[in-house]
Amino acid sequence: MARGLGSFLAALALGFLAGGPAVADPLRDFAVCAGRLSALVEEQWMFDGPGSEQTAAELGAMVSLIEASMKPGLGPTVLDWRIKAKVAYRSLLFQARFGEDPGLTKQAATRAETLAAECRSMILGRPAA
Repeated sequence: MARGLGSFLAALALGFLAGGPAVADPLRDFAVCAGRLSALVEEQWMFDGPGSEQTAAELGAMVSLIEASMKPGLGPTVLDWRIKAKVAYRSLLFQARFGEDPGLTKQAATRAETLAAECRSMILGRPAA
């Protein structure tokens, strides 16, 4: 039962993370990326100490982008976007590291890497690889 639930949750997270906003909204994109990078830095604290320092710096840059582009009164909305993205990305990272289905594990790891690269490209100003 637990394995089936884990696979379901992983598929749900992959579906959520695969979709994007219908209309380009840089503030939402920055908030979603801040949530993802926040989850990633926490994962790296446990499994990749030196990597967490780089990701923490990228998270700081993303937060600066949020602060520079956020209009007054949008704080709660931005926080909601960040939290939802962090939870979904954490689920994806969990599946990538601890999943029992090798196919889903590989798919989750690939998707997590792709999403992180897209977020980093927003900071660095170059296309994601």
